[in-house]
This record gives sequence, structure tokens and C-alpha cells, in this order.
Amino acid sequence: MPGGEGIELVPRPADRSVQARRRTWYRNPALMAGLIITGIVLIAAIIAPLITFYNPITQNLTDALQGPSAAHWLGTDQFGRDTWTRLVYGARLDLRIAFIAVLFPFTLGVVLGSIAGYFGGWADTIIMRVVDVVVAFPFYVLLIALVFVLGPGARSIYISITLVGWVSYARIVRGEILVAKRQEYVLAAQSAGLSNTRIMGRHLLPNVISQAIIYGMSDIVQDILAIVTLGYLGLGIPPPAAEWGSMINGGQNFLSTHWELTTFPGLAVILVGLGLSLIGDGLADILRPGQ
Repeated sequence: MPGGEGIELVPRPADRSVQARRRTWYRNPALMAGLIITGIVLIAAIIAPLITFYNPITQNLTDALQGPSAAHWLGTDQFGRDTWTRLVYGARLDLRIAFIAVLFPFTLGVVLGSIAGYFGGWADTIIMRVVDVVVAFPFYVLLIALVFVLGPGARSIYISITLVGWVSYARIVRGEILVAKRQEYVLAAQSAGLSNTRIMGRHLLPNVISQAIIYGMSDIVQDILAIVTLGYLGLGIPPPAAEWGSMINGGQNFLSTHWELTTFPGLAVILVGLGLSLIGDGLADILRPGQ
């Protein structure tokens, strides 16, 4: 009809399927299992001062290398520090750095990917050539090299992960926008004279950002592994801060007699990685159309 009056937009079957899955997200077993596992770890990290009885960095050499007991639930390390306390405070530190670290490459990658996908031309060429250069190097090799140059510490980790990690988000968003910008609603917005910024911010990104969010959950797992690896190599958070990688490094010399010093931090890494991976799988099932 003239002016588009009386036209009713009927959702596609795939759209209805996505909407139905979003309404019943709590019935997704992978998502719920991941939320429970991750939630328990996050709560423990947040309330660390309430569920621990010692200072995580204070040394007490008279209690060094004690086994699990009522006083020290997971024993003590070679400096007499309570392992349970350091494990919980290590979760607080590693998770905080990982969650913050993923925001910077996510934001940078989404912005640059949007520009490359929407405008194309020389902007797309320059951005994608930079992407090709970054992906030519293995993630961990480039990350370790950057942190080695910048020096240990949270600031170096943030900068290094941002410089290495943004490329994946840029490629994902660029690919999604290349398809979405040919859709009728985008063409209609362009015909109506809307600015490019408004079209990208209000019409394109809300429809393509879900894939970047799904990838972000697996990227947090990769960041946690990277932070623990850097801590193990002595390039992460400097001692005496409680950090899982440094705990594994410090306990490896006592593996045959005090296996708990390395085993419990390693299990914590596995548990957090499992929880976040399950959340990512659940979100993928909910947000991806056509499944």
C-alpha cells in the first residue's frame, strides 16, 4: 500500500526460533551449568575476606609446607602462606584482570571491524592488512614478547592482550556487517538520509554484535590461560601477590611431596575455563539463528 501503510512484517521462522530460545534460556543445560560453576567461583572471589582466615601475602616460615588440616584447609606453601587463602585471592585477581582485559580488544575490534565492513575501500584494506600481520604470529608468542618488552604487571597485560586480541573481533564484526549492510532495513535507513554513525550504531551493531559476544566468552578463557601462563613464566603480576600462575610455579619444586601446591591452582583454572566455555556454548545456542 502507498507509504507502507497496512504492511505487517512477519518474523521469519529462524527469528521466531531465536525468540523462543531466548525466552527459555534457563532451560539450556550448558548455560545453566556454566552460570552455576562461574557464579560459585565469582562469589568466592568477591567474598574472599569472609571465607579466609589469613593474609594471602604474609609469610610464616614456622608453618611452611604443612599438609591440609583444620587450621589450613589446603595446607601451606614454602613460605607458610595459607594455600586456600591464596587460591581464593588468586581467583579475585586473575578473574578481574581477565574480564577487564577482554573489554579493550572487544571494543577496539568491534569499532574497527564496523568501519572496515561498512565503508570498505581504503579503510577496509588498511585494517585487514594490519589484521593479517597480527594473525601471522601465534597468539601466545606475540603476547609473551609484548609483555617481556613492556615489563610485568597488569598494565602490560592489558596493553598486550588488546594489541593482539582485537583482530578476532574485527574479523567477526566485519564479516557480519558485510552481509547485514545489504539487508533491506539498512538500505531503507540509507534512503531515509540517516547518518552512517546512526546506521551503524542503531541498526547494524545490535544485529551483529551477538557473534562477537559469543566469541568473547571463549576469549575470556584464553585470557585467563594467558594470564596464568605469564604468571608461571614470571611475566605476570609481580610477587608476592596471590596469582594462580605464580602459585603453580612456586609449587612445582615440591610436586613429589606436596602435590596440592600445584594441583589446586591448576584445577581452579580448569574449573573456571569449563564454566565460561559452557556459558559460551549456551549463548551460542540461544543467539545464533537457524539452529
